[in-house]
Amino acid sequence: MEREILHVDVNNAFLSWTAVEKLKNGEQIDIRAIPAVIGGDESQRHGIVLAKSMPAKKVGIKTGEPLYQARKKCSNLQIFSSDFSVYKKYSDALYAILLEYTNIIERFSIDECFLDVTNFLQGKESALEIAKEINIRVEKELGFTVNVGVAHNKLLAKMASDFEKPNKVHTLYEEEIQTKMWTLPISELFMVGRKTVPKLQNLGIKTIGDLAKTDVKVLIKKFGKHGRIMWEYANGIDNSEVVYKYEKPKGIGNSITLPRDIYNINELNEILLALSEQVAFRLRKYMLKSNIVNVQIRTNKFENFSHQKKLDIPTNSTKTIYNTARELLNELHKQRAVRLIGLRVAGLVEENEMQLSLFSEEGSKKQEKLDKTLDSIKNKYGYDVITRAGEMKVKKLINIREEKNNANNE
Repeated sequence: MEREILHVDVNNAFLSWTAVEKLKNGEQIDIRAIPAVIGGDESQRHGIVLAKSMPAKKVGIKTGEPLYQARKKCSNLQIFSSDFSVYKKYSDALYAILLEYTNIIERFSIDECFLDVTNFLQGKESALEIAKEINIRVEKELGFTVNVGVAHNKLLAKMASDFEKPNKVHTLYEEEIQTKMWTLPISELFMVGRKTVPKLQNLGIKTIGDLAKTDVKVLIKKFGKHGRIMWEYANGIDNSEVVYKYEKPKGIGNSITLPRDIYNINELNEILLALSEQVAFRLRKYMLKSNIVNVQIRTNKFENFSHQKKLDIPTNSTKTIYNTARELLNELHKQRAVRLIGLRVAGLVEENEMQLSLFSEEGSKKQEKLDKTLDSIKNKYGYDVITRAGEMKVKKLINIREEKNNANNE
């Protein structure tokens, strides 16, 4: 099985996080929209630009240049001090969202994460779909944007996330290396430093493709072990694992954007059943239970509505989650034209922390046994081997949406 790896990279992290924090604290102006930089003390001539807004970039201000030099380029430049506590706050908020998709997450830096979602895909769900959902959720829920790279290894995922910015999702699979990566200048290859670039250029190596086609023995003779690493990277070879520390998610959710308006609550209930199955399956996979169920809908007028309910006893039962979600949807619906429906569970606890209730019904025990039996079959033979009616409805809608997107791209 091919690994499915994502690389999530915050766009202009320090400036974006500062902007979001200021807006939350009542600031009227988004500093991302004006000439602004993050830097040190302007009175100290050694202070440098750590991050810049797009308007600042347009007047020629560069990351790493002295603040006094940046001021010469823009007299009305706004300079803000760095604040690690703010950066950590939003980095942790991003991480909390990512934990809803997999617990195999490597925090590569304060604004970058690698995710291995290989064993967390459900049915025909793709890593690209998860990447798109993360991209949308981060902007909507946290107020800043990310680029997401999708590939079969860490190197290619990181290279993909560096393609066109900001707020984009890109793939870089093996069959795309020649067209998407080999044409890039050699300086764009991960792990090729500034001092190495001119040495490669002296060998006639100007693009990543040139490096990939160079005899590896020549590179090893010139650069030692690093020569082989560069050659492997140029050819998209990387077997490194996503190094992670286990942390349980704060919540687990799933949503679907519909290809058409749906008014009929029975149709929406079918979709909700599929979402309940997916969310409950992930809960059981993590060996967690939830005591909060939340349902969200978005109308064709882009209005968002949500309701949640706290359960008396935490659960990972598909039936219990679905029945609760259906009640919430019934309260929300009110004949609205729905274009997105989502289900999220929170208030998570470990299964082994749970004490059996004296009042547990025999039916709930039977349901738990049934869920675990179905999970075992799905894990052994594939998630799609047993398909509920609601899941068939979701797959049909996804296919319609993909056909519509493909038609628009032609």
